[in-house]
Amino acid sequence: MRISKSKFVAGVQCLKRLYFEVHQPELATGATEAAEAVMEQGQQVGLEARKAFAGGVLVADDHEHLDDAIRATRELVGNAEVPAIFEAAFAYGSVLVRADVLERRSRSRYRLVEVKSSTAPKPHYAFDIGIQKLVLSGAGIHLEGTRLMHLNRNYVFDGQAYEVSRLFVTVEIPKEHAVGDAEISKRLDEQLRILGQPAPPDVKPGRQCEDPVLCEFYNHCNPGLPSDHVSVLPRIRSEKVDDLLASGILSVRQIPDDFPLSRTQRRVVDAMKSGKTWIGPDLARALASLRYPICFMDFETVFPALPRFAGLRPYDQLPFQWSVHRQERSGGPIQRHDYLAEDIADPRVPFLESLCRAVKGAGSIVVYNEGFESDRLDELLQWLPEYRSEITRIKAAMWDLLPVIRKNVYHPLFGGSYSLKSVLPALVPEMSYDGLAVMEGAQAGIAWGRFIDPATSAEEKAQLKQELLEYCGQDTLGLARILEVLRKLPRAPAS
Repeated sequence: MRISKSKFVAGVQCLKRLYFEVHQPELATGATEAAEAVMEQGQQVGLEARKAFAGGVLVADDHEHLDDAIRATRELVGNAEVPAIFEAAFAYGSVLVRADVLERRSRSRYRLVEVKSSTAPKPHYAFDIGIQKLVLSGAGIHLEGTRLMHLNRNYVFDGQAYEVSRLFVTVEIPKEHAVGDAEISKRLDEQLRILGQPAPPDVKPGRQCEDPVLCEFYNHCNPGLPSDHVSVLPRIRSEKVDDLLASGILSVRQIPDDFPLSRTQRRVVDAMKSGKTWIGPDLARALASLRYPICFMDFETVFPALPRFAGLRPYDQLPFQWSVHRQERSGGPIQRHDYLAEDIADPRVPFLESLCRAVKGAGSIVVYNEGFESDRLDELLQWLPEYRSEITRIKAAMWDLLPVIRKNVYHPLFGGSYSLKSVLPALVPEMSYDGLAVMEGAQAGIAWGRFIDPATSAEEKAQLKQELLEYCGQDTLGLARILEVLRKLPRAPAS
């Protein structure tokens, strides 16, 4: 049996994950658009990294032609004129690896370079590099050293061409993260033993289900829990969940009155037991601070690994869409305003200028989780300092609904969460996100990427535009409807 580098790394995360990948891959949740986008982005980063190795040669044979890839690699290793090999393929024992970059240092010595799209070394990279070292050494390759090549978060793109020497940082794996050959061999032997068993290993769900990556078998090992399960309590420690489960208490409604909980957690328990919405004494006072005209505002962004426009760094947030619903007076009609970047040009100036027009003169600008919009405005200020006065006015008028809800309202259908996706359908049932083609930010970013792609048909563009506007508009209209509901709630007694 032969395992790949990726399967070895999967086994380091969880032996059960490895077993399923090899023997029961049908149990995996289908690859999401977000996961596929991450993979595609990693491939783009890898292509840029190769530019740092002039004259390097790619082993183009894919996973269906591995024997051809190994032969091609052997020929390139034997050719002293080849300064670097990309996707070099080596097999040793039961393992096959493909090295991102094998850099020739002399006629018979090489340096292994692993390319990552992250902006810093991560502990689990040591196993990725470690298994490659073991296989390459076993295959007769004399390694002079190993390096990790990752994106430089401080690199500022000039808008022309990437300066590869500055776009990437090349470092050694920190000593505290290094993994020796003995440890790699031990883990490899264990993995092969597990793969030879007739049944998967008994591994209980835990942190390894999501760390360092979300396992594709997560749903299989973590079946959905009832909406009233004790684990939905906000910020409840795993030790307390274990104590409750050990006592036979599965539902929030079963938790005794004397069980130690935080004030917020006890509030959730009481609301779910009574089936009634909890209303805090300070709600009316918080709402009274709002001033008309009121605007309800939401942004959508992407954060590409490779910066697209001048002034951007790897993973900078690039705003491409906003939605505003505006109400001039109490009880008055609500007007909708939208902006969506519709081509591959830099969207930052039109995004900001159109936003300034939509919220001009607003007394309060309602957002949900102010930190996100505030940070994006700060970044726009850095890129476009000439708009300082406009951005300052917008930030001064911002009013965050999230802490008001968190402090003063709990509906039994929140399910322990204060996210807008939970709060809106609970308070305004007719505004569920179910059925929307785009339901969260990552999907919006992917849809926008297709929308501005010149290769996308006019018919698909029209559909994508409608879906993006519907999603972003749902958030801001939802804020307006939530405010209407909150103002009609009965006042709680003063504390």
